[in-house]
Amino acid sequence: MTRSYPDRPVVGVIAVVWREDSVLLVRRANPPDAGKWGFPGGKQHLGETIFDAAMRELREETGVVAEPSEVVTAVDVIERDEAGRVRYQFTLVAVLGIWQAGEGVADDDADAVAWVRPDDLARGEMILSADVEEVIRLSAERLTPPHGSTSSP
Repeated sequence: MTRSYPDRPVVGVIAVVWREDSVLLVRRANPPDAGKWGFPGGKQHLGETIFDAAMRELREETGVVAEPSEVVTAVDVIERDEAGRVRYQFTLVAVLGIWQAGEGVADDDADAVAWVRPDDLARGEMILSADVEEVIRLSAERLTPPHGSTSSP
C-alpha cells in the first residue's frame, strides 16, 4: 500500500517524550507535513506493538532512548486533494515515553530536533503539525499528579 492515495488508513505511531519541562519535537523532512514540527513517529510494522514501534521511530529519527509508558490519545490525519480525494490518511497512536538518554540528533525522516517548553510554542515561531498542542496538553496531564494528591517518598 502506498502512503499517498491509500486504499485504507495507515496506522502510525508518534512518540511523546518529556525531559523535565520540555517535550521533544522534530521538523518533518518528508511529506506530508514537510517543514512542520511534530513528534517523532512513523508507520507501525507488521508484528510490532505500538510501544515498540513508537520507541523504534524515536531512536531512528532522533537517537533518543525512552521507556514507553502509556497511550495518550489517537489522532486522525486526513489530507484531501483539490478534487476531494484522500491523498493521505493516517491514524496516529500517541505513546508517552519516559526519557532515558540522548539529546536528540536529526536523522531518518527528521531534519531538525528541539526540546521545547510548551509556553514557548505560543510565540508562533514554529509551524506545527495538526494536533501537536493538544497532544502536548494531554500528555502533560498524564505527567502531573491530580490536584490535591501527594506523592509519598
